[in-house]
Amino acid sequence: MTTPTADDHRPAVPYGTPDAPRIAVRGEARLEVDPEIARIGISVASRGKDRRTALDDLTRRNAAALELIKSYGDAVEHLETGAFSISPELKEKGRGERVHAYHGRVHLTAELADFTALGELTTRLADLDLTRVDGPWWALRPDSPAHRQARQQAVKEAVQRAGEYAEALGTTLSALVELADIGAEEAPPRPQAPGRMRSMAYGAAAEDTAAPLDLEPQRQKIYAAVNARFTMVPPRL
Repeated sequence: MTTPTADDHRPAVPYGTPDAPRIAVRGEARLEVDPEIARIGISVASRGKDRRTALDDLTRRNAAALELIKSYGDAVEHLETGAFSISPELKEKGRGERVHAYHGRVHLTAELADFTALGELTTRLADLDLTRVDGPWWALRPDSPAHRQARQQAVKEAVQRAGEYAEALGTTLSALVELADIGAEEAPPRPQAPGRMRSMAYGAAAEDTAAPLDLEPQRQKIYAAVNARFTMVPPRL
């Protein structure tokens, strides 16, 4: 039985050997596609001289906003309630903790895939009493085929680039040694914020219904990159 030597524990040479030279390349892909979903934020507010009045008004306005959003049926894929608050406003002058008024607020988030209904819903929500609408924020679904398309295109570019290097040396690729996402062995990147805010409205109910907003979807940019290593047939230099 032989005793292991230090050489037996050395990692493989990453640059290959004269008999199996390696090529290391990066493949990248940049796509620009239409968004698949749009999110809007709705803030419903109230103000009253006493806590009960502010709470009752907030409950009524929140119910009206929810009823309006739900009336669009399947066009709204996701609806959720976020933060809720009732806070006192103290008088600036005078001694003691004298309350001047109470302020209430509820935040809602709606996600739509039907962009035809988006403009109308946004306008109608902004037409409600003390209701603010932020957005839309355009985005792709996490499982969008566009992500797969970008990754596949990045791999194809890596193979093409490596093949061009081999061709310049008068030889061909022989095998794939490694394929990895950029930063695959590093800490995952922080998630990026969704698309920029495109519109905002804050107002009170009007006698006539306002015309629907014409919202132009913001194209989404996708980037994918891979590192790849290949071996090639030894060229004759």
